[in-house]
Amino acid sequence: MDAILDNAYAIAMALHTLAAVVWVGGMFFAHLILRPVMADRPAPERLAVWREVFPRFFFWVWVSIAVLLATGYSTLLLGFKAGFTGGPGHVDIMQLIGLVMIALYFQLFFGPWQGFKRAFASADYPKCAEYQIRIRHIVTVNLILGLICVVIGVAGSLLGA
Repeated sequence: MDAILDNAYAIAMALHTLAAVVWVGGMFFAHLILRPVMADRPAPERLAVWREVFPRFFFWVWVSIAVLLATGYSTLLLGFKAGFTGGPGHVDIMQLIGLVMIALYFQLFFGPWQGFKRAFASADYPKCAEYQIRIRHIVTVNLILGLICVVIGVAGSLLGA
């Protein structure tokens, strides 16, 4: 039975890690690579690219959130690695950061993203650009939180957190 639980834990943590890489890596690419390349483009062209990029990225963020929550909480609820009581402190820190990231993503998706789509559909590019800036600010915060969470996840038990 222990081998089955160990294998289940290993699979859950592999999926958990992949979901985090997809989300954080996507934000890193969008913010630090795609955005600077697009900066010199005329607003209609730049915003049209973002209008195509965001839905594809957001789909994978939704998948990542579902996988992160399912794998994270299933490992805790099933009692892997000490469960909710007595587990390592770094896991609690990661959980808190993750929940903040999810809340920020929900705010981004149901707020500025919806406004961006409406403004783009009506060719109101100045308003669309305002929404894109708000999206960028939220992504910046989530990217920083995500990178911190990755470092804690990898090194947390070594740092005594």
